Amino acid sequence: MTPLSFEEMWSRIIACDSSYDGLFYTAVKTTKIYCRPSCRSRKPKKVNVAFYRHMDDAEKAGYRACKRCRPESQHSPNVGVVRQVKEFLIGHHKQKLELRDIASHVGLSAFHLERLFKQETAVTPRVFLEKIRIDRAAHLLLYTEMSNLDICYETGFHSPSSFYKAFRQVKGSSPAEYRKTRQSPQEERTQ
Repeated sequence: MTPLSFEEMWSRIIACDSSYDGLFYTAVKTTKIYCRPSCRSRKPKKVNVAFYRHMDDAEKAGYRACKRCRPESQHSPNVGVVRQVKEFLIGHHKQKLELRDIASHVGLSAFHLERLFKQETAVTPRVFLEKIRIDRAAHLLLYTEMSNLDICYETGFHSPSSFYKAFRQVKGSSPAEYRKTRQSPQEERTQ
């Protein structure tokens, strides 16, 4: 599995987050169907969900591909490289990463990697890395009692000012406001 927790993957499917497509697949035990995280189909109950890193694993477990999001259709020959980069970024999001480090990991030049990644995902690896960090910070704000400063460093930001600025830009509120005004997804479903 990717280093994402069950709760983090669950929040990505609730948000229909396409940036995590290809990193994991959501299988629904009651329907025996697996989907991409971005699938717009009705969301299953949390207890009926299993996550798989690869489509083959889901199929071996007896699931079939969703006819709505068609996870088995890969339109580009670069899907594998993009997946490698995403997995690397998720696994190393706490570290200070340069584009050349990421490019070296997948065996491409920095220029070619950035162009290819942006072509496939519409964002640069740097923007994707920041999104991973903000998603992780939001999760920690909702599910832990860690201080904002601890979350800042735990998620890979190297200064509180860059953390607060990036968080506000992506989430529309400060980390403290986000923690106070947001209900956890579990509380929202019980209302």
